[in-house]
Amino acid sequence: MVQLFSFLLKATKKTPRAHMRNAFLDTLRLTVKGGHGGNGLPKYGGIGGQGGCVYLEAKEGTTLKQLAQRFKEKKAAASSGEDSSKVRILGRRGVDEKIEVPVGVQIYDDNGKLLADLNEPGARCIAAGGGIGGCTGTNFLGKPGEHKTINLDLKLIADVGLVGFPNAGKSTFLKAISKAKPKIASYPFTTIRPQVGTVEYPDLRSITIADLPGLIEGAHANFGMGHKFLKHIERTRLLLFMVDIFGFQLSPKHARRNCLENIYALNKELEMYDATLLDKPCILLLNKMDLEGSSEILKTQKPFIKDLESKLHECPPEIRPDRVIRFERILSISAQNSARIQDVKKELRRILDEHAEKDTVADGEEVKELLRQRVGERGPKVT
Repeated sequence: MVQLFSFLLKATKKTPRAHMRNAFLDTLRLTVKGGHGGNGLPKYGGIGGQGGCVYLEAKEGTTLKQLAQRFKEKKAAASSGEDSSKVRILGRRGVDEKIEVPVGVQIYDDNGKLLADLNEPGARCIAAGGGIGGCTGTNFLGKPGEHKTINLDLKLIADVGLVGFPNAGKSTFLKAISKAKPKIASYPFTTIRPQVGTVEYPDLRSITIADLPGLIEGAHANFGMGHKFLKHIERTRLLLFMVDIFGFQLSPKHARRNCLENIYALNKELEMYDATLLDKPCILLLNKMDLEGSSEILKTQKPFIKDLESKLHECPPEIRPDRVIRFERILSISAQNSARIQDVKKELRRILDEHAEKDTVADGEEVKELLRQRVGERGPKVT
C-alpha cells in the first residue's frame, strides 16, 4: 500500500517546461539564521563561543539560479558556538555560512528596507549575526542568532542598456556587435530574459551591453515585464534607444505608432519609472534602414526626431513625456549591416570615454583651488 501511494505521488509530479527550467532569476527569497551562542561554564567562569554568522559576498560569474539550486529549501544557517568546558574555557566560535551572490545584488528585509548593495566584486554584508556566547551577563546561557527573511534583488551591471519595444531588432544588433548569442525571430518578445554581450576593441578595451526584454506601454506601472526590465537599466552608464523606422504595433488591440511616437513612448516609460534615467547619456538607433521605403520615412521624420520639442504638442497625451530626452547621437542603421555596426561601436566608446573623463578629471580651477588649500599661496621673496 505504501509503495502504491509513493508511486502515485511520483506520477503526479510534473516536469517543468523547458523555458521555465532555464529561466533567468533576478530575485530570490532566503531565510537566514545565525548560529546559537554556546553556553558558558559557571564553575570556572567559562564563556561560550559566539554563534557563526551568515554573510553574503559578491562574486563575478555567480548566478541566483546557482544559489537557488544550492539552497533548495531557501534556508541558510550558520553553526552554533561551542559550549565552554573545563578543557576549553573559551568555547570556539561557530562556523560562518558564506553565500556567494552575483555582483549587483541588493539585499532587502521583509519590510522593503535596503540592507546592502553589493555592486563590486568582493563586497560583503552580514545577513544574520550569530548569538553571543554564555557569560556572567547572560547567566551563562548562549543567545540565539538572528533569524530573518531577506530578498535578493539583482540589477545587472553593464556599460550600455539597450532600450526598445519588442521586435525592434535589439537581439539581432546585440549578436552583430558582440559575442552574445540571443534568440532571434521575427515575432515580438523573443527575448524573455536579459542577455549581456561584450564588445571588444583592438586595444583590448571592452564594453558590456545588456539587451533586456522589450518594453510595452505601462511598463512603469509593472505591466508586462515592467519592473523586471526597468530595474536593470538603473546601473548602466549609457542608454541605447533602438526604434524600428517603420513603427510598431503590439497587437490589434493597440494603436500603431510611428517611429517618432515610439520614441516619445519610450521616453515616457523611463520618466514615469525613474526621471533620473533621463539624465544618462543616450544614443538613438533608427533600425531596419535596409528595407524598402525606410529612406522616405527617415527623410520625413528626422527633422522632428532631432528636435523632439517641435512635435510634442501633437503627441497623444498618454505617451507625452513632461521632459524629452536629449540624444548625444542619432544613427540610422541596419542591424545586419556590418559597416554601420562598426560606426555604432566607435560612438559607444567615444561617448562613454567622454563622460568617464568628465566624471574623473576635475576642472582646472578646482585643481588650483585644491592646491591653494593644501600648500597655501607663496608669499613674496625676501631679499
